[in-house]
Amino acid sequence: MMASRRAAPDVARQGTVIALRGTVVALATAFVSATGLLALLAGGVARRVVTPSARVPDTTIIDVDTAAQTITLSRSDDTVLPGRYGLFTTGTQSYIKLGTVLSARGETVTRKLLTQIDESDSLASAAAFSGWYFSDPAELHLPFERADVGTSLGVCPAWVFPGAASEDAAPTEDVWAVHIHGRGTTRAETLRGVPLFHAAGITSILASYRNDPDAPRSRGGTSALGATEWRDVDRAIGYARRAGARRIVLVGWSMGGAIAMQLAVNSAHRDLIGGVVLDSPVVDWRQVLSHHAALSGIPRPLTRVALDALTRRWASPLTGAADPISWDRLDVLAQARDLVTPTLILHSDGDDFVPAQASRDLRDLRPDLIELEEFEGARHTKLWNYDEERWTSRIREWLDARGLSVAGAAGS
Repeated sequence: MMASRRAAPDVARQGTVIALRGTVVALATAFVSATGLLALLAGGVARRVVTPSARVPDTTIIDVDTAAQTITLSRSDDTVLPGRYGLFTTGTQSYIKLGTVLSARGETVTRKLLTQIDESDSLASAAAFSGWYFSDPAELHLPFERADVGTSLGVCPAWVFPGAASEDAAPTEDVWAVHIHGRGTTRAETLRGVPLFHAAGITSILASYRNDPDAPRSRGGTSALGATEWRDVDRAIGYARRAGARRIVLVGWSMGGAIAMQLAVNSAHRDLIGGVVLDSPVVDWRQVLSHHAALSGIPRPLTRVALDALTRRWASPLTGAADPISWDRLDVLAQARDLVTPTLILHSDGDDFVPAQASRDLRDLRPDLIELEEFEGARHTKLWNYDEERWTSRIREWLDARGLSVAGAAGS
C-alpha cells in the first residue's frame, strides 16, 4: 500500500513530462511549419522578381472598324494616353501601331490605326499596350547594320545605326550612343531613341544582353536586375571603341537605367563615358520592389524576407536566383558621391511602375551632376510617346551643351 502511494506522484510527474514534451514537439513542429511556409512564400515572391515574365495582356480589343481604320480598346490609364503607341496582338497581326485618341467614352477608348487592318485580318481580343511604337529596325528607314558582340556567355546580337551628316559638318564618328533596354523587353524598345541621336550625328548601337530571346542564356536563366547584365553591355562599349568611338553616351530605359549606372561606376571603359541619359530609370531596386509588393498586398515583413533571401546563396533553390544579388551595389542613391558622369534623367510623376521619387532624390543628392526633366501624366517609359517633341528637344539640348552632337562639337 505504501509503495502504491509513492508511485502515484511519479506516474503523475511522468505524465506531465510526457505532456510537456508533446507540447514542445508540437510547438517546434508548428514553428518549423510556419518557418517553412514563410520561406516558401518569400521564395515565391523572390522568384517573381528574377524570373523574366511573358508579356501579359492588359487591354481588350472591343472593335476594329476597317473602313475608318480605327480600333476600340478597353479603357485604362495607358490606353487613354495621348500620342503614338503600339499594341501586341495575336492572330494575323502580331504588332500594330496606334495613333491619336479619337474618343473616350465610359469603359472604352477609340484610337486611330496607323497599321492597315483589312477585313481579312483576324485579331484576338486580348492585347498588350506598348510604348515601343517601332518593333523592327527597318521601320526607322535609316541605314543600319547587324553586329555581333562577343561576351563571356557567347555572342549578343546588336544593331548599329551610323550618325547622319549635317549640311555643315560630318557625323561625330567618335561619339557613340549605347542604348540599353529594360527588364523583360528587347532592344526594339530603344528604337524610339535612334532618330534623335542619328540627327545629332551620333552613331547608335542597340545592344542585347544575357537572357534576351536572341542572346545567350545565363546559368539559371534568371534576371540579376542589372548586377550581371551590365557586363554584356560593357562588351558593346568595347565593340564601339574598336570601331572608333572616343566618347560614349549611355542611354538606359527602366532597368536599362540601372545597367547604365552600373557601367558608369564599373565599366572597363569609364574613361570614354561622357554622358548618361536615363528614361524612367530604376535608381534603387529596393524602393521599386517594395512599391510593387505593397500594390500586390504583400505584407512588408514578407517583402523584407524575400529581398533578403535574394542576397543569400543558400536560398537560391527557393528564389531561383543563380547568384546572390547585392542591393547595396544596385542602389545608386547610396553611391551618389562616387558618380562622375553628367546625367540627364527623364521621368514622369505618372509613372506607377518605377516611381519618380528616387530620381528626384538622386538629383537632390548631386545637383552638380544630375539634371531631371520631369513630365506630368506620362506613364512608365512612355515619355517619348506622350510628348515626343519635348523628349527630343530636351535630350538634344543636353547633348549640344556637352559637345556630344554635331552642333555641340561645332560650337565647342
